[in-house]
Amino acid sequence: MFSGPAGTGKTASSIALARELFGDTWRNNFMELNASDERGIDIVRNNIKNFARMSSVGGAQFKIIFLDEADALTPDAQAALRRTMERYSQTCRFILSCNYSSRIIVPIQSRCAVYRFRPLGEDSMMQRILEISRAEELDISEDAVKAMIFVSQGDMRKAVNTLQSAAVMGKKIIPDAIYEITATARPEEIRELINLALDGELLKSIDRLTSMLVEKGLSGEDITAQMHREILGMENLTDKKKVELLDHIGEIEFRLTEGANERIQLDALIAHLVLSGGK
Repeated sequence: MFSGPAGTGKTASSIALARELFGDTWRNNFMELNASDERGIDIVRNNIKNFARMSSVGGAQFKIIFLDEADALTPDAQAALRRTMERYSQTCRFILSCNYSSRIIVPIQSRCAVYRFRPLGEDSMMQRILEISRAEELDISEDAVKAMIFVSQGDMRKAVNTLQSAAVMGKKIIPDAIYEITATARPEEIRELINLALDGELLKSIDRLTSMLVEKGLSGEDITAQMHREILGMENLTDKKKVELLDHIGEIEFRLTEGANERIQLDALIAHLVLSGGK
């Protein structure tokens, strides 16, 4: 079982493993399914079962079924999958990929060796981005690479897609293009918004918030997520103040996901920061 965030190499590792084991016949002995497309029990009874019962090709000892986003399977489908894994264990091996291993039923977890993938480190992402940039003859600045790492948050797939989108606009890649493409505010802009509110500048901070919502096209959840990241790293705030602000940001984010009015909730968050700064 491969468990971890998106874009950390779970699918790529599975395909690489199949190619290493089976060589030229890997496509015949490897089946990839996305459980989020077909979540019901039928995918287990039909697609998976039919492939598992067939003999392998090219003298391979077994075949591999790669089930992506396995945590999207319903409990009934997972129960059926458990039985299929037991019955065809001699002819087929299973690789389950998921973002949250806790959503996989315990009987399946106990039958798997769990490998946990973590977000890629900055050095690894920078190395890969620069490698792609050289191959594509792109002129990318160091600040643009750092911006790409910031917006990707360890997701290599997102970083590559962002680089590709920026390259469409021109061979020269600059930080502004990265933030614009990904609808992300610069870290210093979010930090300035927070500091303005904490300093009691209600109208200025609301104007800055309006600019992010209207001109940059950010959503309320985008802003709360970035505020959460910035507050953790702000040295001018005490730990007690950070706890208070993070707790309130979490409450606002929950209200937004429940369908509350975005503008009212964000203005209320700014007002809370103003009152908090005056204490």
